[in-house]
Amino acid sequence: MRTPLATFGAIQAILLVWWAAFYPGLFSRDSVLYLSHTMAGPWVGDHSVLYDALMWLSFTRTGDLGALTLVQTTAMAGALTFLARSLTRIGAPPRTTTAVAILLPVLPPVGAFTVALWKDVPFTICAITVAAVACRGMNGRTLLGLAALFAGLGLFRANGFLVVAVAVVVLLLVIKTMRVRLALVGAVAAAVPLLLNNLVFPSAGIQAPSATYVYHTAFGDLAYAYRQHPERFGHQDVSVLGRVAPLSRWWEGGGSCASINDLIWRRDFSWEQAEANSAALLDMWRRLLLERTGEVIDARLCRGAIAWRVTADLAQKDGWTYMFSRRANADDYVGPYQVTDFPGRAEVFTLRPAAQWLNHAVNVWLETTYPVDWLMWRGALWAYVTYLAAALAAWAARRKAVIAVAAIVAGQQLAVLANISAQDFRYMASPIVVGALVLPLLVASVLRLVRQAAASAGAAVRRNTVSRDGEQPTLAPIPRPAPEREVAPVAVVAAPPDPAPAPAVSPHRWQRLPITGGFVCVWRPPAAARARRTTPAPRLRVVRRLAVRRSPRASEPRRHYAAVTS
Repeated sequence: MRTPLATFGAIQAILLVWWAAFYPGLFSRDSVLYLSHTMAGPWVGDHSVLYDALMWLSFTRTGDLGALTLVQTTAMAGALTFLARSLTRIGAPPRTTTAVAILLPVLPPVGAFTVALWKDVPFTICAITVAAVACRGMNGRTLLGLAALFAGLGLFRANGFLVVAVAVVVLLLVIKTMRVRLALVGAVAAAVPLLLNNLVFPSAGIQAPSATYVYHTAFGDLAYAYRQHPERFGHQDVSVLGRVAPLSRWWEGGGSCASINDLIWRRDFSWEQAEANSAALLDMWRRLLLERTGEVIDARLCRGAIAWRVTADLAQKDGWTYMFSRRANADDYVGPYQVTDFPGRAEVFTLRPAAQWLNHAVNVWLETTYPVDWLMWRGALWAYVTYLAAALAAWAARRKAVIAVAAIVAGQQLAVLANISAQDFRYMASPIVVGALVLPLLVASVLRLVRQAAASAGAAVRRNTVSRDGEQPTLAPIPRPAPEREVAPVAVVAAPPDPAPAPAVSPHRWQRLPITGGFVCVWRPPAAARARRTTPAPRLRVVRRLAVRRSPRASEPRRHYAAVTS
C-alpha cells in the first residue's frame, strides 16, 4: 500500500469482518457492569467513567452497542496505520511494516479484541498511538498529542497514571530536547484523571470508586499472607478479616496468588464491610509490607506474571491466560449478589452475528490460537521483542532517541507487574501490537549492523595492507656525484623576474568511507617533489591513525584531521 489511506482501508475492512461476526461485540461480566450502573444507578467510578459514558451514549442514542464497537474498529485501524508510518522514520522498511500492519487484524488478539466491550480497547489504542508519536521526535505538536493521549490512558484505566509516569521517565532518559516541557506534560496528564475521579466526578453525582475496587490487590496480598502464615495475624487482625469475610474465604482466596477472583468475587465477601473496615485493612497491609516485604513481593510477582512470564504458569491455580468469555448472552451475570439487571439488557448483550457461518468460522480460527498462548496472547514476549528492536535500531542509527518507541511498552509492563488482579491478556494487549509491528525494524537493524561490521572490517584490512607497504619501501643505491670541472667565467646577467607563483594546491584529499560515514585523509606528494627524489617512494602516503567520528546527523559527518606520514 503506497498511501496511508489505502493501508487504513485494508485494516478497516478486516476489522469489519470481526465486527460482523461478533455483533454487537464480545462482552464479559465487566462489560455488563459498565452499562448496568449507568442505567439502573447509582453511577459509580469503579471502572472508567469515560468508557461508561460512551456505552451509555451508544445505548441511549442508538438502542444498541454496535455503534461503539464500530468506532473502536475505526480508531484501531487509524492507530495501526499511524504506527506503521511512524516506524519508517526510525529505519523500518516501509513495505514490510505496512504488510505486517495489514495482517495484524487477522489475528484474534487484535481483531477479536478490537470488537470487545472493554475499556482496555480504547486504552490500548491510546498506547499504540503514543508509540507512534514517540517515533516523530519532540516538538510542540507531538507534546500536545502526548498530553491528550496520556490523559486518555489515565481516564480509561485506573492504573493509567502509573503507565504515564514510567513512560515519561523513559522518554526523559532518551530524548535530549524539550525535557522540562515533557516532564510538565506528563505530570499534568497523570494528575488530571486523578483530580477528575476524586473531585470533579463526585461533585457531578458520580460516586467515588469503592475501597474494594481501589485496594483489591492489597486485599489479595493479605489473603496470600494469611494462607502462608495464619499464626502471624493477631486477634485484632483476625477480627477485622472476619467482619469482611469468613476466615475460610480468606484462606481459599490466598490459595492462588495469580488471581483475586476467589476472594472478592464470591458471595460471602462483603463489599459493604470492606468499605467500612478499609482503614483497618490498609493499616494491616502497611504493617505486612514493612515486616514481611518478601511475601508481598512474591504475591505481586505471581499475580503480575502476565507482564513478565512468557508462558502461563499452569501449575498455579488460575495461572492460565484468560482471553474471552464468548457467551451467547449475559443471563449468567445478572441477579442477586451479581450485576443489577436493567431494561433492554437481554437484547443488547446477546450476540447477533451477521451470518452464523461467519461466526462459526471466526470461532474456529479463534480457538486454533489458544494452544500457542505464549506467542499469541501473552504480551511479555512481545515486550522483550520491542526492547531488543529499539536497542538495535538505536545502535544502528547511532540515535538514542529511537528507544522512545519502547517507552509506553515499558510503562505498561511495569505498571501491570506492580498492580494487577488476574491473568487477563487484555492487560498486556498493546505490547503485542507494538512488538509485532517492530519485527521488520528488528530484522532491518540486524542487517544494517552486519553490513556496517563487514564494511568496517574490510576497511581495516585495506588500511593495514597499505600501511605495511608504506613502511618497507624498496631502496635503490644513491649515485655518486661526477667530478668537478673548470668552467669559463660567465657574465652575470640580470634574471627576469619570476612569474607570479601559482596557487598552492593541497596534496590532501578527503575520501568518504562507506556506511560508517567517516573520512580518511589521503596524501600524495606533488609531481615536482617526486621528480627530485633519487629513491623510489610509495605513490600514496596514508594517515597512520584513522579518525572517524559520527555527528548527530548521519548525513553530516564531521571531518577530523589526523597525523600524516612525511
